[in-house]
Amino acid sequence: MDNLIIIFVAVYALNVLPAFAPPTWMLLSLVGYNHPLLNPLLLTLVAAIAATAGRITLAKLAQFLIRNKLFNIRTKENIDVLKVTLERRKNQTMGGLLLYSFTPLPSNYLFIAYGLTALPIRLIAIPFFIGRMGSYLIWIFMGRQAYKTLDIGEDSIGGYLSIYFILTQILFLILIYVFTKVDWHALMIEKKFRWLK
Repeated sequence: MDNLIIIFVAVYALNVLPAFAPPTWMLLSLVGYNHPLLNPLLLTLVAAIAATAGRITLAKLAQFLIRNKLFNIRTKENIDVLKVTLERRKNQTMGGLLLYSFTPLPSNYLFIAYGLTALPIRLIAIPFFIGRMGSYLIWIFMGRQAYKTLDIGEDSIGGYLSIYFILTQILFLILIYVFTKVDWHALMIEKKFRWLK
């Protein structure tokens, strides 16, 4: 039980970080290998709840700190155009988010952008939880098998903070900034791409 509490706190903390956090699936692969007696379904459930709670916190922080404190009225109105469009297409929005949640791609930037729209959190939290339940279970089993058959040393893990990783994290932060500068009215209504003036 103590292991599950530690895992919950670790996964929650990783999912609140806006950038430069190792992927949760990597942590779960290591846990699956180092603690083979842990029930994989229980581990998956705990990790999915913790990850969803962490990402909800991240989205709410983005809404409170960036949208409410830093954005001017024009920027809020611009992003609200996207918000209205996504609200009208709830099924497609939730379906797209569900598919994304099954991938090992980072979701922190997605939740930051989502928080900036101030959309209801359930539209992203529900598909994210379902997707992570499926993907985490797969990653736990794959991690166990990989660590049993591959020779992975400490020097392999150290490569995580490579220049490639750092550059991709910076790129995603830039994309969040670009997200706020796209003229969403022009893109959604007029079907033209232009920057917000």
